[in-house]
Amino acid sequence: MSVDSVVSNGTERAAAPQLAGLPLLGSLLDLTSDSLGTYLRAQHRHGDVVRISAGPPGLRAELHCVFSPEGAQRVLASEAANYRKDNPFYQEIRDSFGNGLLTSQDEDYLRQRRLVQPLFTKRRVDGYAAAVAAETAQTLESWQEAVDSVVDVSVEMTHLALRAVARILFGTDVEATVDVVDRCFPVITEYVLRRGYSPANLPRSWPTPANRRAAAALDELYGVCDRIIAERRGADAGAEPGADAGAGARKGEDLLTLLAAAQSADDASFDADELREQVLIFLLAGHETTATSLTFALHLLAKNPELQDRAREEVSRVLGDRPPQAADLERLPYLTQVLKEAMRLFPAAPVIGRQAVAEAEIDGHVIPAGATVILAPWVTHRHPEHWPDPERFDPDRFTPQAEAARARYAWFPFGGGPRACIGQHFSMLESVIALAMTLRSYAFEAVDTEVPVAAGITLRATGPARCRIRPLRPAP
Repeated sequence: MSVDSVVSNGTERAAAPQLAGLPLLGSLLDLTSDSLGTYLRAQHRHGDVVRISAGPPGLRAELHCVFSPEGAQRVLASEAANYRKDNPFYQEIRDSFGNGLLTSQDEDYLRQRRLVQPLFTKRRVDGYAAAVAAETAQTLESWQEAVDSVVDVSVEMTHLALRAVARILFGTDVEATVDVVDRCFPVITEYVLRRGYSPANLPRSWPTPANRRAAAALDELYGVCDRIIAERRGADAGAEPGADAGAGARKGEDLLTLLAAAQSADDASFDADELREQVLIFLLAGHETTATSLTFALHLLAKNPELQDRAREEVSRVLGDRPPQAADLERLPYLTQVLKEAMRLFPAAPVIGRQAVAEAEIDGHVIPAGATVILAPWVTHRHPEHWPDPERFDPDRFTPQAEAARARYAWFPFGGGPRACIGQHFSMLESVIALAMTLRSYAFEAVDTEVPVAAGITLRATGPARCRIRPLRPAP
């Protein structure tokens, strides 16, 4: 038997090639300093299924990385039942943000999905367009005071996306949550990342400085969510049937009100802890992913003025001076292509982890039972067999004809299969509306031509993404 094969069920089968690493630590330092570059290098050197070992002997983890669209489809869709969210990274997210839709499994996930799904129908989500437009208008107006007419679009789009999702979740309670999330989320996500990628961790209950900082941030975040949930449920319980609850009680058709009311004969309803867990996951996934898409769409357009002009011309022709509406998504195909191409180059979820239940085979290589499986949209979205000149920004890759000719999972920024992101229509709605209004009001020129990034819970810019802005019309 060769070193590149394993015995499975009495048959010699191919093992995945291994990326070379250090004798004692394997590829741990490479993954810690530049995981996205490490995955790209693995695919370039060894192909579409590669093993990467990381950590010291006795604590070493072995990752089976799958980079082909066909492999991604098997893991996420056709064989999804064999690949679970049982790895240490997802457990750290559960321990911090709760067991919401992002991390729950089995009957817990199915029950949550059934309760939440009616809140994310196209008709329901389209009703949030006005809230997104209002928050975008407020952001654009604030840019009139930009020092030297320069804005960091990473900071600005993160703030905009957070305010938009907080308004949709909490209605008029936006201010009560935005400051807390702004302050606490970075502390918690950094803590989750450090523990998720560490070969060994001290118990969270030990009073180390890192544990105490994270616990304080979690207490503050939980506290504001629990207070708003309690107030909302108390106000709803006290409202007369059929009465107008008003802004101080029901506060309209915000998502929290709908989540609190969600129930069915089979699934009952969410209790207070479950409500908080769903809210925290929606805050996390709902603002960081959209912020990433908007940040890099603007950054890429700022580097490509002719494509920026083309997108702006479409916006002006379709919208004129009126506010964008949900129905305009279908009328702005080039702007949608811009966003999809930005999500190809900078996917908000650049790495997706699973754990194999039973032994499987992908692209001719054995995936052992219990193996940690890594999908990397960051790599698959640059796969040279599916994306010619993959680093070039070209929105025409997403014309209907080009999309139809491409492998289904050559592009999967929202995941796929039964665990596909429930909020993908909301993300596209928010992104198209915000980008349309922004391009109509300002022209952009890149100050920072390159923006360094790293893989966190989501993709994050680790440096500024500054653009010089020029007003084209009064802010809305």
